[in-house]
Amino acid sequence: MKNTGIILVVIGLIMMLYTGFNYVTEKRVADIGPIKIDKEQNHFVRWSPIVGVILLIGGVAFMVTNRKKIG
Repeated sequence: MKNTGIILVVIGLIMMLYTGFNYVTEKRVADIGPIKIDKEQNHFVRWSPIVGVILLIGGVAFMVTNRKKIG
């Protein structure tokens, strides 16, 4: 449980600092014999920093409840 809490805290911090990421895909627009035309499309994936805060709080809660059961 402690490892799960640490992982949630780290992911929460990353999601608070970076609110999204970008990836690129290529799409074939035209294929006329030897001529091929490709188009690159940028896709931005965005999330709210509130999700990071929730994961951070959940990770801390996992670590605290694990500590109470051991001690």
